[in-house]
Amino acid sequence: MRHPLRPATRIGRIMIALAVTAAMPTALAAAPAAAAERTAPYLNPRLPVDDRVDDLLGRMTLAEKVGQMAQAERGAVAGDPEMIGRLGLGSVLSGGGSTPADNTPEGWADMVDGFQAEALGTRLKIPLLYGVDSVHGHNNLVGATVFPHNIGLGAARDPRLVRRAAEITAEETRATGPQWTFAPCVCVSRDVRWGRTYESFGEDPRLVTGMTTAVEGLQGRRPSRDLDDPEHVLATVKHFAGDGDTKFGSSTTGTYTIDQGVTITDRRSFWRTNLVPYVRAIKKYDVGSVMPSFSSVDWTEDGVGNPLKMHAHEELLTGVLKGRMDFEGFVISDWEAIKQIPGDYPTQVRTSVNAGVDMFMEPYSAPQFVETLIAEVEAGRVPMSRIDDAVGRILTAKFELGLFERPYTDRSNASEIGSREHRAVAREAVAKSQVLLKNDDRALPLDRRDDIYVAGVNADDIGNQAGGWTVTWQGQSGDIVPGTTILDGIERYAGDVTYSADASASMDGADVGVVVIGETPYAEGVGDVGNGHTLNLSAADRANVEKVCAAIDTCVVLDVAGRPQIVTGLLPKMDAFVMSWLPGSEGIGVADVLFGRRPFTGRLPVSWPRSEAQEPINIGDRDYDPLFRYGHGLRTRGHHH
Repeated sequence: MRHPLRPATRIGRIMIALAVTAAMPTALAAAPAAAAERTAPYLNPRLPVDDRVDDLLGRMTLAEKVGQMAQAERGAVAGDPEMIGRLGLGSVLSGGGSTPADNTPEGWADMVDGFQAEALGTRLKIPLLYGVDSVHGHNNLVGATVFPHNIGLGAARDPRLVRRAAEITAEETRATGPQWTFAPCVCVSRDVRWGRTYESFGEDPRLVTGMTTAVEGLQGRRPSRDLDDPEHVLATVKHFAGDGDTKFGSSTTGTYTIDQGVTITDRRSFWRTNLVPYVRAIKKYDVGSVMPSFSSVDWTEDGVGNPLKMHAHEELLTGVLKGRMDFEGFVISDWEAIKQIPGDYPTQVRTSVNAGVDMFMEPYSAPQFVETLIAEVEAGRVPMSRIDDAVGRILTAKFELGLFERPYTDRSNASEIGSREHRAVAREAVAKSQVLLKNDDRALPLDRRDDIYVAGVNADDIGNQAGGWTVTWQGQSGDIVPGTTILDGIERYAGDVTYSADASASMDGADVGVVVIGETPYAEGVGDVGNGHTLNLSAADRANVEKVCAAIDTCVVLDVAGRPQIVTGLLPKMDAFVMSWLPGSEGIGVADVLFGRRPFTGRLPVSWPRSEAQEPINIGDRDYDPLFRYGHGLRTRGHHH
């Protein structure tokens, strides 16, 4: 476990060190400064981390400390790498889709190591921490294993599988340079109109809490010992807190309707619904960092109408997170999130630092941030004790990651990226995530000997089945990553397959029709319903279902989407209906359950609405009457033909 800094102890040590130095013979005291630096306690890996942190903090200037609290985007430093040394930056990140020109494991490692060399050229040689959104695999890297998004893993109900997927994600990420991921999202999704629904494991806080095994997979079983291994990364639980529980229409960010909105609730309900997963992530798995939400909370105890942004929320960040939950890692802000706090930039910086944010994701304004925070401290508006607390937490992570001893990328696991073994785990996760919602007359499993007609664009589009946060922030349709589509999987099982994206090819002789419907990729508030999106099926999807189900005796419909879609009127036309979620790179896992190689075992992690107007609907509601209940999922037995 990490331990909070003890300023009194640190001051005591510094006073003893000064006394010892004063008593030294003159010749010894005049030893070269370089030798003294080499033997500095913070550079001694045999000393306890707390002692190393205390020693290093005692040597740092205010400017060096504030530099550690700043994080810039790789796009901002790539053209001016010397910025890292000039500011003494603590961290660099890749935002979604921000990749080196050579988007290969070697290209990534070379980039990160180049940035690291700049950091090591500074006076105290404090290494850089590199962060990336590895949210369903190392998804920015082409060729990485891409797992189902969290909502699919929530449907699988398998915490051990979640841990294993996170282990693979960590290994593939660290082998390319980044030592830190902004994952997992432990939000509790209470309204599927939210564009980030697929980033949530589900609507029930107990389910989400059970999936915090992802933290252990990323960091190792004992982070204080395991984090310096080349197969682990620092994890981040996000977004603290309530981001999945905001009121529809409350967002003030651009055209967003629900993302970054306001959670209107009382403190007791907020704890029970939104905070519980963080307790497990911190107390059991010792998560290294926490990212606050863009959203606000408006306590009903004092009347509604005075929401407070999470990045300004001292009660929750310092009082609850660092106090009541005893979180000993560091708090990293979200992308430019402090700029949503009212007031001018110095007010935004001062407010968030004093509220408890430790490191600031200021992608393109890191120089301004550093200059501003130094001025705020010098003016007495931010106490030095707050700076020392923040920097001590950041340095603790760097020591535990082993960066002072091994700052450069250990590339020994690079050959495992996208390996057959890793893809096999992703394929298992896909199969276990499939939820069989309807299965009349045992339409499923399919018989390999059947003549199968497949329709729908999403049957053969790996970009659509991977969803957002894949290679780019928003994701994109098309052949963007290596892997198998659902159609590829069906063709591996059945000998007689006809594919027609728009169901225009002849259906004569077909025994079974498989129609794949769903969404195209989006991320965050861009995907909010009402922001150019709806839960209703597209006209093309509706037409495909109606045409195929009318013409072929057995009609199976698969939904490839990040959330439930409205199928109420079409459901009677289907013999079988499967929710496939966003399976990622291994579409063959869908075929595994369609043909009975694996049984259907998945269960809904969210309630399935009858209409868009029924949202929000969640298990435990007073008049709970969804189309499919939370936890619904039919089972089949696996078989072989």
